[in-house]
Order: sequence, then structure tokens, then C-alpha cells
Amino acid sequence: MKFSRKKAHANVLPVHDDAESPQLVQIEFLKASLQENIQHIKEVLGNSGDIVIREIRIGSERQLQAALFYTEGLVDTKSVHEYIMETLMSGIEFTGPNLLQDMKDCILTVGDIQEVSEFVTLFTSLLSGDVILLLDGYTQGFMIGMSGWESRSVSEPATESVVRGPRESFTENLQTNTALIRRKIKDPNLWLERKQIGRVTKTKVAVMYIHGIVNDKIVEEVHKRLDRIDMDGILESGYVEELIQDETYTPFPTIYNSERPDVIAAELLEGKIAILVDGTPFVLIVPALFISFFHSMEDYFQRADISSFIRILRFFGFLIALLGPSIYIAITTFHQEMLPTQLLIGLAAQREGVPFPAFIEAFMMEVAFEILREAGLRMPRTIGQAVSIVGTLVIGQAAVEAGIVSAAMVIVVSITAISGFVFPASNMSMATRMLRFPLMGLAASFGLFGIIIGVIGLVLHLCSLRSFGVPYMSPFAPIVVDDLKDTVFRFPHWAMSSRPKLISQKNLRRARNTSPKPDNRT
Repeated sequence: MKFSRKKAHANVLPVHDDAESPQLVQIEFLKASLQENIQHIKEVLGNSGDIVIREIRIGSERQLQAALFYTEGLVDTKSVHEYIMETLMSGIEFTGPNLLQDMKDCILTVGDIQEVSEFVTLFTSLLSGDVILLLDGYTQGFMIGMSGWESRSVSEPATESVVRGPRESFTENLQTNTALIRRKIKDPNLWLERKQIGRVTKTKVAVMYIHGIVNDKIVEEVHKRLDRIDMDGILESGYVEELIQDETYTPFPTIYNSERPDVIAAELLEGKIAILVDGTPFVLIVPALFISFFHSMEDYFQRADISSFIRILRFFGFLIALLGPSIYIAITTFHQEMLPTQLLIGLAAQREGVPFPAFIEAFMMEVAFEILREAGLRMPRTIGQAVSIVGTLVIGQAAVEAGIVSAAMVIVVSITAISGFVFPASNMSMATRMLRFPLMGLAASFGLFGIIIGVIGLVLHLCSLRSFGVPYMSPFAPIVVDDLKDTVFRFPHWAMSSRPKLISQKNLRRARNTSPKPDNRT
């Protein structure tokens, strides 16, 4: 925050406010006069109506003037009255050369209390939900933690539902989110480091990792990228994700996010780093691997064979969602000899009255379905789902009867759309939806050869990606045999005795590699 130069004795420090040239930013300190401090705070905040200023007189003879400042709606006013005002106005004698220290150590019955001497720090604390206490005749005051705004309670996750597992999710409150992770991992090596990002919003950001498991170089890289962020505001973790990701021009997400505390706790135990942003329930995890976007936390709550079967279904659904329309276009346009005769005759009969080639059919149906999906998400919940389902059925049936598209194309597009919902991570589903269109164009131009060219290009692109220095396609490229136990198949927990080597690189052993032996004695 910048202040104009008013006092000759105010300190002026060089701060790199702009990326190109340093400017002189005014750093003003508190004055000894309480009234001057009150007037300055009112001027800077524009006499805002939600800033409460309570002037009081304290001490047995009521001779010492003091003032409390807090933001209405961000502070627990009941605690302010009970623990601060009643204590100060109870008639205690406030004398002695070390009055501020005595108030901090012996008088004020609050836990979170810090000294403040600069207006910059004072305004940030005041607008973050703290109570400011200033005394007349002193150039220092107190910042007292009394945050108490309304927040959403811990509820069931909206985007990552499970049949078996915990039913709690993160909220928009940073303190609540860190506490949810602490409940899962009760280890002193779980470290938390706080930052403030955003020149205007001053958003609180927390970095959490398990010391002794995490790779220290990755932690250092995370801090470097976060410290390089210089913009007015951070309103959601998506801002941070876009600003710290390794590769910008890729449809694939290189940073994982989740709103489930158990997912974040499991990733921390793998040696990864969690980035929590105040004001959003979605927590970022780095580094991210391609395979992680196909894993669900429920995989670890079910038996290994059931989890492996479900994962195979997810990968099969990924192939259908990515290549379904492209393969249909390629076969019906260039490679009809691959189809059985009866099926070929049936498809030819359906397409007899269709005026468009298969590519135009698929393109129109895919665009129509994407529009209906977005409309269902943006409309009110009471009618959104009904409109999207009814709209899809009505438009599909009407298009077939009108002879615009064939019935087989409607079936292919429907199966493709349903397969796109098998991903536990929605951002991987979005990447698949985007890549479907260029693959359809390659199929319409070159047939199956175009699809093969597109898939090869995709694999090369995936192998070139990195997430905070870790290969995106590991443990497949480069191949790490021990880490393959938790990829397409999930081995039993007792068999996964080591952490991913390319992520942690220390304290790799997490379980004994001993199989449980059943006792057959009766």
C-alpha cells in the first residue's frame, strides 16, 4: 500500500513495486499522538462504515486514552467485549515504564497478540480480521487475533464423491483447511509456511509438506515461484496454479487439485507439497503426475483387485472419450472393409438420407452436447439437470428424424460423453474434451493413419512435460519398476513398501514388505 509523503521524519525505503523500475514507497510509522493515528486511519480507509473505532479510557483513574479498531463482520465482537474491553476497563492500574510489555504478558487474556509499529502492517492486519489496540503516547500498538466471520461448515465433497470413505471436504477458510490436514497427519514433521500474495487482496497462502520425506529442492522451487507472483489479486487457487505451472501451452493439467483432506494427506505422505489458498476449498498439489489424475481415494479403501478393475475401466473410458468419434469417422469414411457386412449395410442405410459427411455429423453433435452440458451447469440446480438430459434426448431424437445425423452417430457421441465422466479429476476430462476435436479432424483427413499420427504426437508431448522438475509420465517414462505397483493396477498395501523415487528421493521406505499370513488354526 502506498502513502503520500506528508511527514519529513517518515522513512522512505526503496521497494521494487514494478518489475521494470524501482519506486520509492512510503513506509509510515505510528505517531505518539492517538488522535493523529485515528485521523490517519480514517483518511486512508475513506471513513468506511464497516471500520469500528472505539475510543476508551483505561486505568484506575481513567487517564490513559486508548482506541480499538476492527472490521465489522470479520471479528468476533463477543470475544472483543469479553476478553479485551472488560479487561481494559476493569479498573486495573496501568503504570510503569514497561506498560506495553506488561499488558502483553500479564493483562490481556488473549492468545494471539503481536506488536505493530507500521501503518502498512496495521492496515493489513485490520482488514484481515484482527483487532488493533493503540495507546496515547506510544508509537507501538497491538494486533490481536479475534477473527470470527461467518464461513461454510465442513460438508460432503461436491466434485469428488465416493461410495466408501470420509465425507468431509475443505471449506473457504484457510485455518479450517489446515486443521483438517492436521487431523489426518499428527506428526511434528508436518511443516506449514505462510505467505501473502496479491498487492490489493493480500491473500493468505500456506505451503504444507512433511519434512524428512519431501524433496527440499522442490520446496525451494515452490517458494521461488510463489515469490515471483506480482499481481493485484489472488481470488482462487486457479490464479496460483496458472502462474506457477511449468508449461503454459498444454491442455493437460500439470498441477493436481482436490477438495478432500484425505487425498491431500495421502499426497503429502508420498512426498508432495500442498498449496492452500484462503477463500477456496480446492488445494493444489505439486508435483503432479499424469497417472495421478486417474486415481481416486476410494481405490485405497477397497480391496486391491476391485480397485485394479475399476482403474482399468477408467483407462478404457479415457480411450473411448478421446478416440471414440475419431475411430468411427475413420472407419466409416476410409476403412469400411474393417466392418462386418451386416453392420456396414445397416450403417449405409442409416446414412442414406444424411446430407453431411461423418466428420460434420460428429462435430455438430459434439458441439451441441458441450453447449447442453455447460447450460446444465450454469442454470439453477432445480432445472439444470433436467434441461440438460431432456435437451439431449429431444435434440438427438429430432436430429435423427429430420435426417440431419444418423442414429449410430448419436450412439457414438453419447457413449463418448458418458465415458468422459469416469475421470476422478475434472480438469483431465476437460483436456480430453478439447483434444477430441483435432483428432476428429485428423481422422476425417487421413483415416486411422491420422489418428495414429495424433496419438504419437500426444505421447511425445506428454513425455516432454514436467511438473516442478519431475517427469510428467513417470513411472512409465522414465520407467521405475518399483513405482509401477500403484499405476494402472494397485498392488496390496503391504506390497507398496516404498514411496515414488522421483518425487521423494529420501526416506523412501514407508511399510514393511511382508505379506500377511493367514492363520488356518481353528
